Amino acid sequence: MSMTLHVPEEVASRLAAEAERRGLSVDELSPQLLEAGLPVDDPLEAFIVSGDSGRGDLGRRRREVFAEHLAKGA
Repeated sequence: MSMTLHVPEEVASRLAAEAERRGLSVDELSPQLLEAGLPVDDPLEAFIVSGDSGRGDLGRRRREVFAEHLAKGA
């Protein structure tokens, strides 16, 4: 499925800068960021994602940590 999103110019600029910083295209980075920001439908998925991270802040920052994990290509 393909989708077009319209975002404010400031958001588009920040997205482009972050994609460049990570060495990705906006098309590659956008789904990662959207996925990380969407609610998890399955509590088991949230538990699995948080496993073996070595971090103590997953309760508060689960989505952000997951996005970092995706960005590293792990």
